[in-house]
Amino acid sequence: MPVEMTRARFEELVSDALDLLPEQFAAAMNNVVVLVEDRNEEDPTLLGLYFGIALTEREPSNYAGVLPDRISVYREPLLEMCGSEDEVVDEVAITVVHEIAHHFGIDEDTLHALGWG
Repeated sequence: MPVEMTRARFEELVSDALDLLPEQFAAAMNNVVVLVEDRNEEDPTLLGLYFGIALTEREPSNYAGVLPDRISVYREPLLEMCGSEDEVVDEVAITVVHEIAHHFGIDEDTLHALGWG
């Protein structure tokens, strides 16, 4: 049975997870927005997704005027996989860190090797 949680509370957990980032990482995040969505239509079990151009792949000469990168955190699958609010807190933090790592150019294999996969 999924954890029941208001959207506002879930958004607060995402904000709390962002607050846990070391200041140097938070300051280095550039042109990225973090959004809460209910579910990814293409993959309904997905917990989060990074859309954009990683910082390691951006070239100043052709990056001007680009819309912000987007990190989506998917509320419903996260609530469905957890058995308590404490688990949701942990999984939201893991998901946010995982997707922010993609913004910094860290690939899936590296994340899995580091235990963030």
